[in-house]
Amino acid sequence: MEYQKLGRSGLWVSRLVLGTMNFGSRVEEKEAFRIMDTALEVGINYFDTANNYGKSIKKEGISETIIGNWFAGGTQKREKVILATKVYESMQEGGPNDAPGLSAYKVRRHFADSLRRLRTDHVEIYYMHHIDRGVYWEEVLPVFQGMIQKGDIDYLASSNFAGWNIADVQGEAKKTHMFGLICEQHKYNLLTRIPELEVLPSAKNHGMGVVAWSPLEGGLLSRNAGKRKYAAGDIQKKIEQFHKLCVEIGEKEDVVALAWLLQNPAITAPIIGPSTAEQLYDALRALEIHLEQEVTDRLDQIFPGPGGTVPEVYAW
Repeated sequence: MEYQKLGRSGLWVSRLVLGTMNFGSRVEEKEAFRIMDTALEVGINYFDTANNYGKSIKKEGISETIIGNWFAGGTQKREKVILATKVYESMQEGGPNDAPGLSAYKVRRHFADSLRRLRTDHVEIYYMHHIDRGVYWEEVLPVFQGMIQKGDIDYLASSNFAGWNIADVQGEAKKTHMFGLICEQHKYNLLTRIPELEVLPSAKNHGMGVVAWSPLEGGLLSRNAGKRKYAAGDIQKKIEQFHKLCVEIGEKEDVVALAWLLQNPAITAPIIGPSTAEQLYDALRALEIHLEQEVTDRLDQIFPGPGGTVPEVYAW
């Protein structure tokens, strides 16, 4: 497994991140355990979850609960994992303070609930899952800083923030001598390249890593022909051209889509969300191949970015 520093921090993370969004909904606990065991075996040390992942009508926090049960079932598992979870969404508790957001009141309580479900006393990375434009940073940043000082979390991160949101947070953090955001988690793939305009440059400028979620655009960039047939209009034409290119070079679509991200100097790691351990093994192929310039040029032609390719200046 390859590893890379997460932004300007001293934290080294695997080049593939294990996403657990499907744990408890599409993936039963037994298979989730198998996936996490396999992840550790192949060297994936970064596990990503959120307090609302795997939720159902009957129960919230299922993915965190499954991870906590896995930690409790074996020695040294927790010590081998760089664990990230998130706060923002409603957890169906009722009342006005359960609305999605980042109030100090909500962050403290939801973090305590996450620790209980995860059966741990800390997390390495705590994400603000979305921006809350109704909260002042003077309210919520001291809460996160207090968590860091107590050892509850090691690093603070953002998810789905605009470039100017990142700049705002980092500016406020600097005023109080806080380390600030370590990472931005953002939707980014061959079909979604808008982040190249502002998010990726802002993250680089502020010393942050970038973790890409939905690297396969919900399966459209995978080998799943059933997913591809539902793509409409211009997108379907792009997917068909992509499929032909992958056939030419002898690689599967999902492998090429992940490899493209891994070769992007702006990206720390993509998040993979396997439903089986076998799918996790398939994703490892993306670490083994190198896309030649001719191939990346053709990918740019099929999926043109908003401002062209990401320049070398973004490399760490």
